[in-house]
Amino acid sequence: MFTIEHEFDATVITLMDEGETPLLEDVIINSFAECVTLEQLDPRTDQVQKITLSPEQLRDLAAALDLPEGVYQMREAPRGQPPS
Repeated sequence: MFTIEHEFDATVITLMDEGETPLLEDVIINSFAECVTLEQLDPRTDQVQKITLSPEQLRDLAAALDLPEGVYQMREAPRGQPPS
């Protein structure tokens, strides 16, 4: 299950674990114009762990989820051609 909220400077997506117990902590994704952050509470330390991705890293992650093992580099396609 997830929620989407639009705030003044970011879109906030919260992913809630609905799998088998033990359930993992919620993941909060903050999408800003200049970066995307992922946050999750670490119950062992009681601290929030945060990862920041650039828009390019997020694009690469999205592409990587559907590709086989290998090394890839995303490139801008010339106008009128699909990106590679």
